Amino acid sequence: MLRTIRAFWHDQRGIALILVSVTLPAIIGFSLLAIDMSRANNLHNDLQKAADAFALAGAAELDGLPGSWARAERAMATLVTNQAAFSTVGANGRFTLTSGQPGGTARCNSAGNISWCFLKTLPASDGTPVTSANYANATQSIGEDETAFIEVKVAPTGFAAIFPASFLTGNSANNSFNVAAQATAGFTSGVCDYTPVFMCNPYEDTSITGGVTLEQAAQTRQYRRRQIVLRGDGSYFPGNFAFLASPFGNGANQLEKMLADSKPQNCYSRDGVDTEPGQNAGPVENGINSRFGIDSSNYSDGPAVNVRKGAKNGSQFVKSNKVDYETDPTKGVGLERDSCQIAGNCTMMGGRMGDGDWNFARYWAANHPTRAVPAALSGTGANLPTRYEVYRYEIDNNIYQDAAVGGETGVPPAAAGTPISTPDRRLLYGAILDCNALQASGTNFSGRQTGIPVRRFGSFFITESIKDGKNIYVELVDITGKGGNGTLDNYLRDEAQLYR
Repeated sequence: MLRTIRAFWHDQRGIALILVSVTLPAIIGFSLLAIDMSRANNLHNDLQKAADAFALAGAAELDGLPGSWARAERAMATLVTNQAAFSTVGANGRFTLTSGQPGGTARCNSAGNISWCFLKTLPASDGTPVTSANYANATQSIGEDETAFIEVKVAPTGFAAIFPASFLTGNSANNSFNVAAQATAGFTSGVCDYTPVFMCNPYEDTSITGGVTLEQAAQTRQYRRRQIVLRGDGSYFPGNFAFLASPFGNGANQLEKMLADSKPQNCYSRDGVDTEPGQNAGPVENGINSRFGIDSSNYSDGPAVNVRKGAKNGSQFVKSNKVDYETDPTKGVGLERDSCQIAGNCTMMGGRMGDGDWNFARYWAANHPTRAVPAALSGTGANLPTRYEVYRYEIDNNIYQDAAVGGETGVPPAAAGTPISTPDRRLLYGAILDCNALQASGTNFSGRQTGIPVRRFGSFFITESIKDGKNIYVELVDITGKGGNGTLDNYLRDEAQLYR
């Protein structure tokens, strides 16, 4: 008997069944937890992908132009189709997330399964929640201009767990919980193939521009027609210019090369540019004058198609900048300055902004003596054509070859090289900065500054070659963003990206 008991005590057959029976509830429980975690994670991933997609679709429309809020709503409502699985909503736990278009007038709104807010800034740390201080202005016209980000939140949706946690608490509600997601995306805008130049916004101080803003100037012909003297004298006030940091360096030779080049390989972001101030009269003069067919730069890849500038016949191409210009306006003139600039009594921008009343009639009579003024350029007063419009008309209609009374044509001399095919060779592209506001907030332009915000990128028509080494006479042609006319779209590099 004792032997039988001892044998039974030491017999291990069937012990696995006992162990399995004891641990089976735990095995099943952990399996259910693993399944629940996988299902909950899949649901969260679906919701997060939807939040990301909604945010990116909305952010791509935030270009600072009027109607951007409504366009962002429309993009989220029409371009995004995301489904989620394993929720308590929909047949078999699957449902489609949707948005809507509640009007596009409010900085925060909701529709369908999401809510959103338009933001002008983000907190410095990703761990810091967005607050009302980050919201764009509630006034639509102001808020749309400053909106740079959109925060999208997907409404919490229920998830029912398989694991019977209610057995432990007696509360069946513990078997379910909500899952949500949110994403923040922003719109970045930049330009490429731009000259490394920045201009202090000529229209920043409206008290010296007759109350006209930069955006109004870009939209209105009579304001675009105002001739502006960009001055590079080492100070940073409205109408002055200096340089941006270039990946190729900012030495005199590199600056001259990029100013003479028809397609400089530089890219700059509206979020912030790096400035590299300095006075480089020689490179500026040489680089820009090479666009006029003046042999002043070893780096020029060709002059403009139309280099008419009022030069005396035979003096267009020389080994210096000392071109002889007509003194008799009946024989030939360039695109003349505004009357107050000629008289020296301009009142706007310290005397460096004209009234836009240049003598078009005299220019046409001297340079196209056998042609009547075309209907496209026949406006007077507020509708007087800009110098840039006249320059482009001459190219587009192949009449830049006409000889002036004094003999000059717009054809560059053969020794200047092959003209650049683009008609806009005489445009100067640059970043426009609100220098007064930047200096008031502590920016010191005396050395390199990084991450300086850009008001707009712009294009300016160079109306005449440089004669004094530091002043560039220009007309405003266009700007990017609000108030722009779209002529700079080929230079823009717009991109929507996720930030948090």
